[in-house]
Amino acid sequence: MEKNISINESLKLLPDAPGVYLMYNNKNEVIYIGKAKYLNKRVKSYFTKRHDSPKLTVMVPQIQRFEFIITDSEIEALILESQLIKKHKPQYNVLLKDDKRFPWFLITDEEYSRIIITRKADKKVQKGKYFGPYTDSRAMYSTLELIKNIFPLKQCKTPRFKDRPCMYYQIGKCLAPCQKFVSPEDYNKTVKLVELFLSGKQNKLMEELKTRMEVLAEKQEYEKAARYRDSYFDVMKAVTRQKVISENTTLNQDIIVYQNDDLLMAIALLKIREGRLIAKEDFDIKLNRIHSPYEAFIAFIQEYYQLIDGSEISKELLVDIEMEKNDEEIITEWLSAKRGSKVIVINPKLQKKFELVEMAKKNVQASFENFKLIEINNLQNDWNDIGAYIQEKLELPEFPNRIECFDISHIQGTNTVASMVVFINGKPYKSDYRKFKIRTVIEGHTDDFASMKEVIKRRYQYILKTKVAENDKKIPDLIIVDGGKGQLSAAIEVLDELGLNELSIVSLAKKFEEIYLPGKSTPVIFPEGSKALFLFQQIRDEAHRFAINYHRKLREKTSIKSMLDEISGLEISRKKLLFEHFGDLEGIMNANKSELARIIGKYRGYKLYKHLHKDS
Repeated sequence: MEKNISINESLKLLPDAPGVYLMYNNKNEVIYIGKAKYLNKRVKSYFTKRHDSPKLTVMVPQIQRFEFIITDSEIEALILESQLIKKHKPQYNVLLKDDKRFPWFLITDEEYSRIIITRKADKKVQKGKYFGPYTDSRAMYSTLELIKNIFPLKQCKTPRFKDRPCMYYQIGKCLAPCQKFVSPEDYNKTVKLVELFLSGKQNKLMEELKTRMEVLAEKQEYEKAARYRDSYFDVMKAVTRQKVISENTTLNQDIIVYQNDDLLMAIALLKIREGRLIAKEDFDIKLNRIHSPYEAFIAFIQEYYQLIDGSEISKELLVDIEMEKNDEEIITEWLSAKRGSKVIVINPKLQKKFELVEMAKKNVQASFENFKLIEINNLQNDWNDIGAYIQEKLELPEFPNRIECFDISHIQGTNTVASMVVFINGKPYKSDYRKFKIRTVIEGHTDDFASMKEVIKRRYQYILKTKVAENDKKIPDLIIVDGGKGQLSAAIEVLDELGLNELSIVSLAKKFEEIYLPGKSTPVIFPEGSKALFLFQQIRDEAHRFAINYHRKLREKTSIKSMLDEISGLEISRKKLLFEHFGDLEGIMNANKSELARIIGKYRGYKLYKHLHKDS
């Protein structure tokens, strides 16, 4: 496409066909790459619709021109999109690049293959069959040692000696192909056994080992038969350590779930092969403010399975979200084509598959908390530099040792509450957290400014009324209020009334992470990815979490006392179970009979469902 053609003229050239499009800025840099089932509809939507998402609000004004590549199918577009993103690394695409590169097993493409560990799965650089990636290096090396003990593959890239085998042959860990002690055909049979092991097909592997053992025993080749016998029992020991998920030995599933906040995302991938849980992989992703967790999740699936050999793809992919229809269709079609047989994507609601997803969610929750802890510890290690940067950027008179942050929470003005969280030297100080039930705003009315005024007044009026000596350490070096200019103005008005106008205060607006300072119209924006921005987001998210939890408890009490109290025989313990599982009354209302029955029993579940839907 000619570079001097206007966007409006270019839009007229868009075909009604699948393909990939590349967006360029005024520096002729690729800033975004996307795929489409119909290029004309998708690309035109960028320039003809009003956009609410932060990404498009920021990105679209920067587009100076675009190019497109027509493909034969949407699957081809998906594959091409992935390749082009890796090549250009556009600013506004989800780039799953982390500080670490996860290792893979590689069975090399040689006459006599070796099994090695590599940090890069690229068949153009190293030909062969890849298995992975593995996020637990310790477990990976343990697996490699087990494989070497069971299957005597070649371990040397080049022969150590010309006229004799090395010590690996002497200790039974190599078949000495360098000395032609084994034929390529027999050697490749052992390679196939390793592939079965790494693919999680242990039942098939054990059958193969047993068959070969029996055949060799019949031929009276007892030494070779003994080697297969030992391998058979070694594999059996490894299999018994794996958790049995199902008695169905044909069950092959991948379970992918995630947990996130505004900054961090943890993904857990559990692999079930032949009814056994054979592996759990954890992936940590740092989000940015222009991409949704859903976009990152879809990008992860595309990138992960792009590198996986088709034979490694399971029949079922279980996820814990409702995927958009187009995403589900294209991913299903792509994975099915790559596997060579049908693959289905399921967001299970009932019975065993639902329980598997719940098990995966428990795993990802633990991974997410560990990820957050690591990032917070990293902040604390650099606190002096981060604090000095914040002090300079926000023009603070004091180093921000103690930071207090406030957030308001309600639903359409009901059960309005506020939270205050405290961070000291970049670390949450939970013993000083406070929660407030708003008293001055009429129930059912939404007034965040009045609510912010009340909580700021109650907090710092209390500080003034108590002995100053006891509270010197509790005077904040910086106050953060969640919201924009309106919330900041409301808080400043109260501080002025209390004679505390010397306190430093700012507000943090979530949409573009803008920090507003008193008396200044232009906000301060910390660089994306900076530790200062990460700290502010962590503080804001912690205040939000604390407020939401308090609001949920009040709402649950109100809900339990109302609708559910009308049902005779429904104990308070079962009401709590319902709220713990479904979150709120709306979640309970939306549950079907089977879901309710699973939580509180069949009889009570059906009775509750009938009561909740008696007018429908």
